[in-house]
Amino acid sequence: MYGENVCPNPSEPPDLPALGALMVDTARGDRVGEFRGVAGPYWSLRPVGGGAEWEAEPHRVRPALLIEQLRARTARLNARSRGEVL
Repeated sequence: MYGENVCPNPSEPPDLPALGALMVDTARGDRVGEFRGVAGPYWSLRPVGGGAEWEAEPHRVRPALLIEQLRARTARLNARSRGEVL
């Protein structure tokens, strides 16, 4: 489906996603995060629903598939129902 390097032309930076768009960081085990902006050469992502942001290489980030979005949101809601997060 997606290769390890998700940008078709790594010499050109990928288009910026909309703020809050769910993205997958392929360099961190396909971790799903919300796009928060640009920090130098990196993109800032944060866990769905809040938490500590992390920086990702834009060429290693892709839009989250619908099923990945659903899994991330469901995991957040389950953690909240268990009282693990607010």
